[in-house]
Amino acid sequence: MITMMTMTAKYTMRTVAKSCQKGFIKSMPSAMRSLNSIKDDNSSKIVVSPPLVTLDLPEAWTPNSNPYQRLPPLNCSNEPTASVIDGKSIAEEIRSTIAREVRRMKKFIGKVPGLAVILVGERRDSQTYVRNKILACEEAGIKSIVSEFPEDCTEDEVLSALSNYNEDASIHGILVQLPLPQHLDEGKILDAMSLEKDVDGFHPLNMGNLAMRGGEPLFIPCTPKGCIELLIRLGVEIVGKNAVVIGRSNIVGLPTSLLLQRHHATVSIVHALTENPEQITSEADIVVAAAGVPNLVRGSWIKPGAVVLDVGTCPVEDPSCEYGYRLMGDVCYEEAVRLASAITPVPGGVGPMTIAMLLSNTLDSAKRANNFI
Repeated sequence: MITMMTMTAKYTMRTVAKSCQKGFIKSMPSAMRSLNSIKDDNSSKIVVSPPLVTLDLPEAWTPNSNPYQRLPPLNCSNEPTASVIDGKSIAEEIRSTIAREVRRMKKFIGKVPGLAVILVGERRDSQTYVRNKILACEEAGIKSIVSEFPEDCTEDEVLSALSNYNEDASIHGILVQLPLPQHLDEGKILDAMSLEKDVDGFHPLNMGNLAMRGGEPLFIPCTPKGCIELLIRLGVEIVGKNAVVIGRSNIVGLPTSLLLQRHHATVSIVHALTENPEQITSEADIVVAAAGVPNLVRGSWIKPGAVVLDVGTCPVEDPSCEYGYRLMGDVCYEEAVRLASAITPVPGGVGPMTIAMLLSNTLDSAKRANNFI
């Protein structure tokens, strides 16, 4: 007699085999490890679900044109209609408030928040982000420390540094700068971080609580939190509005979509395998572009009057700039500014808000750890 467990195992084996044939997973042995817990035992009460093999498909976006050239307007009015969202100015207001709170904390309990950053490799954009975060910490009076590792470092080296920061009472927030090199297990490293110090909000429990109705994460990921903060401070109505998030990364796309749902928007996620992304996006009242592809979103993607938040920060070589490159967004600014009601520039839009939210999360963590109100 064929037991339920045997039937489940056979179904799972067929699923894995088909996925290998289609190229969704690379090797049968690695996938078959998921079958180890399936046993032909009538007394067993656990039925293991088939592996989720399609989640690892690559995000291979196809830009509409050469992303590095400045594009002429496409079917747009001659004059800009959008107000430019000054993320830098709003972030400075938030950081000023944080600095006052840090001074108050130091005055009354003699302690300040502490942030530790782990940086692996020499990605120019990651180095820029870390440099800006450390500078912001200094200006706010927050203690900061950076551990830098070469591109070919071992996973154990990163985990060791992480463990030390987990145990350090003077450190209230830990940030692992993403993305990590491919040979490092990002999930394993983030999972090893102390939940109470996960100021980036990427720990599985923080992400899970964000996703669950009624769940309360200790921290919300900084970029999504900054996007919502911009919308709220600008008085943009979110409840009941159509919102499209372009990109589904764990860093921005996924948590942004969850956070917009928390604010009762109707949310669609557009990714590299979406059919008709232009049509879907053109129906949105709020667009958050986080694909990492320069000039992906053309004017034809934008509904007149929509609010556009461009999270894209793509480094493009430019010898005239201080560091030899400039940052471009996912949205063709020259076109979108003639259609949207409000838009963030790149740089100077979402980026400064991300850093402000990081400081805010670190301050909250320090207050919680020291029972300081």
